[in-house]
Amino acid sequence: MELCYQLPVLPLDRPVPQHVLSRRGAISFSSSSALFGCPNPRQLSQRRGAISYDSSDQTALYIRMLGDVRVRSRAGFETERRGSHPYIDFRIFHSPSEVEVSVSARNLRRLLSFQRYLRSSRFFRGTTASSSLNILDDDYNGQAKCMLEKVGNWNFDIFLFDRLTNGNSLVTLAFHLFNLHGLIDYFNLDTIKLRRFLVLVQEDYHSQNPYHNAVHAADVTQAMHCYLREPKLAKFVTPWDIMLSLISAATHDLDHPGVNQPFLIKTNHYLATLYKNTSVLENHHWRSAVGLLRESGLLSHMPLESRQQMEAQLGALILATDISRQNDYLALFRARLDRGDLRLENASHRHLVLQMALKCADICNPCRTWELSKQWSEKVTEEFFHQGDTEKKYSLSVSPFCDRHSESIANIQIGFMTYLVEPLFTEWARFSDTKLSQTMLGHLGQNKAGWKGVQRGSARREDARAARAEAGP
Repeated sequence: MELCYQLPVLPLDRPVPQHVLSRRGAISFSSSSALFGCPNPRQLSQRRGAISYDSSDQTALYIRMLGDVRVRSRAGFETERRGSHPYIDFRIFHSPSEVEVSVSARNLRRLLSFQRYLRSSRFFRGTTASSSLNILDDDYNGQAKCMLEKVGNWNFDIFLFDRLTNGNSLVTLAFHLFNLHGLIDYFNLDTIKLRRFLVLVQEDYHSQNPYHNAVHAADVTQAMHCYLREPKLAKFVTPWDIMLSLISAATHDLDHPGVNQPFLIKTNHYLATLYKNTSVLENHHWRSAVGLLRESGLLSHMPLESRQQMEAQLGALILATDISRQNDYLALFRARLDRGDLRLENASHRHLVLQMALKCADICNPCRTWELSKQWSEKVTEEFFHQGDTEKKYSLSVSPFCDRHSESIANIQIGFMTYLVEPLFTEWARFSDTKLSQTMLGHLGQNKAGWKGVQRGSARREDARAARAEAGP
């Protein structure tokens, strides 16, 4: 049952009145930015929010704005991400009883992506701005605007862009690309809903992940834009293909927990059970994306058949990023190229190329300049090692590439480039033999040589230390 009230702003350090907590429901309110200490009051002054509460948990309220804030009656408040995927609950390593207690039916309803849109909260139905063009004014300024003028440049520095946009690289970049490709006008998209969708997407990435975060999603989206501009593909792609590609790139790792599929399987995570140990993360990213599309209402003005088609094709693209199935997709793509029967006027053939384009965009870091590629290599290795540390802490077998004491960035990157990146980009270059493809392969070769140099340097230092140890004092 849902209850709706207009509430005054209450101090967060006071106990929540018992009569407020006595029933299950939600409270809608027009919020003041002062409640959350928002640095930009104009952005949130007209937002609406909701407080949901449950009689089984009377110690907390969940205030949902652009994010969730947990308000405890006696302990102040702490932020809590609003995504559908929980942080890994390490209590699962102790006893089954604790798992049962920690994952209640109420929590499960909050976690499952497809359930979220069913409970679409009323605060997303607030009034829209009188002029949607005002949305662009705040973001398109200064150096960020200058960078967006070169968004099709392969040397685009997403890290700098993220700093210039104050951590809003995904929202700003994706909104710009929707506008640049004319998708807003072509599909008659509500710019407020589009902005809302992109904000929800950006928030559902875990900012504490060193690699799988919103900056990575923005980087993949920028790469996808570059591939869509390749002459062979640009000649045939439709506005539908472009919108599908941009949404899939922006959401392809949505709500990533910062650990890999084997980790979820061996810890009996509920997602592994839900998706039967098959493309667990990719299935979750896809369904989370669909949940946000429905919750934001971005495509609600389209016919049901079109919306269902978008959701299904979105799944086909995101599922193609499962690295464990790379050889399957690569074999199919290679066979088409060998036979020379790839016809881009055919929608199914074009869809295969978009799948390959997203796969390339997802792992294109080694094909960037050394300065950018090195940063990504360090970030992904940090995430791997963090998982390995966790596995050791709870006496689990350490996953490959995750042991910081036996692995190195150079070793991991050389293997990654040799067995995954090179075969994929070699076939992409066969399909699209352009300056961009040759640039990417050139960077790939240089970066691989760079890591081999680092590897040799480390080996020499190890030999020197061993020699000193043998020589003694």
